[in-house]
Amino acid sequence: MSDFKTGPVFTDFGPHAPVQGIGAVPADTEFAVAFDVATPAEEGRRNRGFESAARFVNMHVAAGVPEDNIRLAVVVHGKAVNDLLASPDNASADMVRAMLESGVRFIVCGQSAAAYGINHEDLLPGVEMALSAMTAHALLQQRGYTVNPF
Repeated sequence: MSDFKTGPVFTDFGPHAPVQGIGAVPADTEFAVAFDVATPAEEGRRNRGFESAARFVNMHVAAGVPEDNIRLAVVVHGKAVNDLLASPDNASADMVRAMLESGVRFIVCGQSAAAYGINHEDLLPGVEMALSAMTAHALLQQRGYTVNPF
């Protein structure tokens, strides 16, 4: 695990390791990727699904892809919606804020929010809400986003 480092975009999270022998990722590469996150964070920890999206950014920028060529959306549903609440005990909040500032979109499933009694005002500023996670994914795919398979 010692080869794993954070940065260059997110210096406090999103660790990745260099991979030898793969060649360079072309600098003109463009990514539009949606991450699907339904698993909540463990108590007192950051959400691992959110951190995977940060890892994606860090490793590709470190490999030479311009940050402006990376568009990410994190579609959040199920109990993971609680990891986007604007509450002082949300261990994921600082990470989410930093990712939002870098242009990563967080989109909450409105159906999950309704099921857990969450209103848009309860969420961290900048977090979006869709009718459903299914709706969010369908719209993102229409805009050229692929779905990260894990």
